[in-house]
Amino acid sequence: MTELEVLRTCVTTDEITSAISKSFDYEFDGVSTFILPALPPIPSEFSIGLIVGPSGSGKSSLLKTFGDEVLVGWGTDRAICSHFSSAEDAQHRLSAVGLNSIPTWMRPYHVLSTGEKFRADLSRRLTNGAVIDEFTSVIDRNVAKACSYALRRYCDDEGLKGVVLASCHYDIAEWLQPDWIFDTSTGRLTGRGSESRPSINLEVVPCSNEAWTMFSHHHYLSHKLNPAARCWLVLWNDIPIGFSSALAFPNGNIKKAWREHRTVVLPDYQGLGIGVRVSEAVGQMFVDQGCRYFSKTSHPRMGGYRNASPKWRPTSKNGKARSDYDLTKKTKEDGHKMRHAERVCYSHEFTGTTKGIAP
Repeated sequence: MTELEVLRTCVTTDEITSAISKSFDYEFDGVSTFILPALPPIPSEFSIGLIVGPSGSGKSSLLKTFGDEVLVGWGTDRAICSHFSSAEDAQHRLSAVGLNSIPTWMRPYHVLSTGEKFRADLSRRLTNGAVIDEFTSVIDRNVAKACSYALRRYCDDEGLKGVVLASCHYDIAEWLQPDWIFDTSTGRLTGRGSESRPSINLEVVPCSNEAWTMFSHHHYLSHKLNPAARCWLVLWNDIPIGFSSALAFPNGNIKKAWREHRTVVLPDYQGLGIGVRVSEAVGQMFVDQGCRYFSKTSHPRMGGYRNASPKWRPTSKNGKARSDYDLTKKTKEDGHKMRHAERVCYSHEFTGTTKGIAP
């Protein structure tokens, strides 16, 4: 659409409309008009486009020129992960939009928070040619940044084309990095540009194990924390957003070894890649002290990242069930191990970097 379009709506006038019109000296005959901003020619091929502007500026009407928005339904007695074609599809799509909490995957849609619902809806609506109105309008701005970042990454990884979003929030543009932006308030179309995403500066500071209470129910495996664990709190602009801990790893063949115990990022900040980098920051602290640092996880996104990262070296147990566990042992630790003997996990050693990672 390259020409201005005038939209008209009609209502029946009555005593109330007449009284209000008279009070404010506003001439009204029952007809309201709105001039829709002219949308310049859009690139023939793009991954993500963003229509942005204040409320009532014509964003939704312009969005409809790209297609109809698909609304998804959720069963009240089914986990959100059960609405996908397979377990692998659920893991991939939910993680792709930054909804990385496995306990959340097991809950029905109606008990989720507003931010979790938004991400769950997005995970089922992202396809080629998807149009999404009111993008990030109902969620916290930190969630909006994380979700925008995750969406861009997912579209790039999957090669999605023609996704168009409409939003009244300008702050998401630098995190979303759309291929084009149309501002309804100025009528200008701009390209992606060369600006990089904002940096995220975190502090990883030692803390007591009491801080775990803020994060325990967000961990995908266990709410328990070993009292012998060394703990760190993750701060973003002085706000606690994550937690990590490590345990000594006694081994007759390995000296000065430690292993990751618990690492959690609060749901509102998931999708930004914070968890893997916090894990590496803690690992680097031990490597810098001449120690070795190991970690095991069953989370597919973190495990996949480590498989591809030069900073992590897979151990001989990576991607394998632990058939080597001794069934005859009766110790408390081995009893815990046996409950997870058939759970295939990612197992790596952090090799670190020469200069270290600034926490």
